[in-house]
Amino acid sequence: TPQAMIARRFTETPKPLNELRDIVPAGIAHAVQKALARTPADRYVSAAEFARALELGTGDTPRTAATPAAMPAASVRTTGGGPIGVVRRHALATALGLGLLIGGGALFAWRSSAAGAAHDGTAGDAAPRLAVLPFENLGDSADGYFADGITDAVRGKLTGLPGLQVIARGSSVQYRGTAKAARQVAEELGVRYLLTGTVRWAKTAGGASRVQVSPELVEVSGDKAAASIWQQPFDASLTDVFQVQGEIAAKVADAMQVALGGTAKAALAEAPTRNAAAYDEFLRGEAIANSGKSAAADLREGITHYQQAVALDSGFADAWARLSAMSSLLYSNGVPTRALAERARDAADRAMSLAPEKPETHFALGNYQRFVEKSPERALAEFEIARRFAPGDARALRALAAAYRDLGRWEEARRNAELAYARDPRSVGSANALATIDLWLRRPADARAPAERALALAPGSANVVELVAMIALSGGDLAEARRVLANSRAVPPAQLALIFANAWDLGWVLDDAGQRLALTLGPDDFGGDRGAWAIVRAQLYGWRGDAAQSRAWGDSAVREISAQLRDVPNDGQRHTLRGLALAYAGHPAEAVAEGERGLALVTDAVFGPYLRHQLVRIYLLNGDHGKALDQLEQLMAKPYYVSPAWLRIDPNFAPLRGEPRFERLAGAR
Repeated sequence: TPQAMIARRFTETPKPLNELRDIVPAGIAHAVQKALARTPADRYVSAAEFARALELGTGDTPRTAATPAAMPAASVRTTGGGPIGVVRRHALATALGLGLLIGGGALFAWRSSAAGAAHDGTAGDAAPRLAVLPFENLGDSADGYFADGITDAVRGKLTGLPGLQVIARGSSVQYRGTAKAARQVAEELGVRYLLTGTVRWAKTAGGASRVQVSPELVEVSGDKAAASIWQQPFDASLTDVFQVQGEIAAKVADAMQVALGGTAKAALAEAPTRNAAAYDEFLRGEAIANSGKSAAADLREGITHYQQAVALDSGFADAWARLSAMSSLLYSNGVPTRALAERARDAADRAMSLAPEKPETHFALGNYQRFVEKSPERALAEFEIARRFAPGDARALRALAAAYRDLGRWEEARRNAELAYARDPRSVGSANALATIDLWLRRPADARAPAERALALAPGSANVVELVAMIALSGGDLAEARRVLANSRAVPPAQLALIFANAWDLGWVLDDAGQRLALTLGPDDFGGDRGAWAIVRAQLYGWRGDAAQSRAWGDSAVREISAQLRDVPNDGQRHTLRGLALAYAGHPAEAVAEGERGLALVTDAVFGPYLRHQLVRIYLLNGDHGKALDQLEQLMAKPYYVSPAWLRIDPNFAPLRGEPRFERLAGAR
C-alpha cells in the first residue's frame, strides 16, 4: 500500500536493483540507490542530474537495440551521445515515476486512501485503520485523568503493533463525549474500526482499589450498520491495570485479524512500572502535558508530578523521559537556569540507560538538544531514531518538521508537516505546525486553511488565535487581525493580551483597551519572568507614546535580564532582549553590542531571524536607519513571518517609510 511504502521509505534501505533483477546494469542500480538515499544531501540535486546518471549507468550505448514494431518512432530520441533506446527510456520513466510517488505523490496517496477508507474501511488491503476514542470516566469526576491515561496506554500499545494503523491522539481526543454516530466518526477519521470504552476507578476505604474497564470494538464497513465485533469487561486490582491494557490491545488486534509475533506479544505485556502510586503521579503529569498548556506554572506542576513518580520508582523510564521533556520546555518557555538544564539532561540520561529502544527516550533527548543546547542537528538525529521506533506516530513527523525548520531546511520541514497533517487530520498540533511553516515561507494563502482548522478544533487556544492573526498581518490586513482577536470569545481577554504582548512582540496589534489590559498584568502572569514582564511594559509604553515610562521600564528590564544572564551567560535570546531594553532605556552603543552578541550566539533558522528582527528594532530606536536597513535586507532574504505586506502596517518600521531601500523591500510581492 502507499502507506507501507512511505513507512519503509523512512525506515529501510532498499536492496540494489541488480541484486533483485540480474539484467539491471550496475550503473543503473547505483543511480537509483543514490536517488533513494534517506539523507537528502546524499541524493541528486535535480531530476536532470538523476536522468544523466541513469543514461550513463547503462555502461555502453545500445546501438543495436531494436525498437519494437508497435512502438512509434517518437519513442526514440537523440542526444549528443547518440540514440537512447526504448528500454533505457522506459527505465528512466519508471525510476522518475517511483521518485515522484515517494516524494511529492506520497501525500496525495495518503489522503486518497484515507478518504477511501470511509467506503472500504481500510487504508489499503493489508493495513486496517483504527481510532481509539477517549474512554468515558464513570467514576469520580476528579479521576478523569486516570481514564485518559488508560485510553492513551491502550492506544500506545496498539500503535506499536505492525500491520495496524492507529489514528493519533490529537485527532481522536476531539471526540470526547461526542454524540455523533459511529459511522460519522469513522468517516471523519477515515477508519473502519473504532475502539470505545468506559473506566471506573473503584476506591475503598482500606486503600485497596480496583479498576473496571469495559472496551468495545465497533466495525463500520460498507453500507452495513455499525456492528460491535468484540466487547469484554475487565475487573482488576490497580496493580494489575497494565495487564488489562495489554490484554485489551491483544484482543482488539485478534478481532481485527492482525497477527502478533512473539516480540509484539512481549511488548503488549510490558508494564512501565509496578508501583501504583508512581503510575498515578505519572498520569497526573500526562494530563497536564496533553492539555496543551505551556505556561510556566502549568509546566512546573507537571514536573512536580513526574518527579514524584520517579521518586517512587527510580526505574520508571517513561516518567524520566517525560520529566526531561517538560523540563526542557520550561527552560524554553520560562526563565532558563543552569539547574533546569541539568535536570533536563540528567532525566534524559536516566531514560536512556533504562530504555534506549523507546521512542519517548529519544523525544526527550531531542527536545533537550533543541530547547536547551540549541543544537538542531543533534535534535534531528534523535527525532529520526524516535521515528524509526515509532514509524506510525505523527508526533515524530511533527518533531522532524520542527528540527528541519530550525536547520533552515524548509521544504523538508513542510513535507514532514504535511505527512503529520495527513496522518493526524484532526490534530491541533499538526495543523498548527503546517500553518506555521507556510507563514514563515511567506505563503499566507496556504497557511490560512490549516490555521483556521486548528482554530476550529481549539477555539480556546490563545496561541492558535495569534497564529491566525499573524497570517492576516502577513497579508497586510491589520483590521482582519484585530477582528480575529475580537471574535475570539473562547479565550479570556487577559490571556489574549498576554500572548500578543509577549510572544513575537505583537502588543502593537492590540487595540487601546487590549494594551491597557496588558499593562495591568503582573510578573506572576509571565510565569515569574520579571525580565519578560518589564520589557513588555517598556514596549507597550513606547507604542503608546509615553517615552518616560518606556525608558523607566527599559531600565527595569535591563536589570532583570542581566540577573538572569548571570546564570545562563550564553543565552542568545536573553542578550538580544537585553539589547532591546538598553535601546528603550537610552543606551545606544551598549544596546547594539548586546543585540549583535545575542545574534552571534544563535544559529538556528527560527530564532536567528527573530533576533535579527530585534536588532533592526534596536537600530531604529537608536535612530540609525542605515544600519537598520542593512539588517532588514538580510532578514527579508530568508524565510520569516515578516512579509513585505507586514512591513507596510507594522508601526515599528514607520521611521523607514519613504526611504527608497525600505520601499523596495515593502513593495516586493
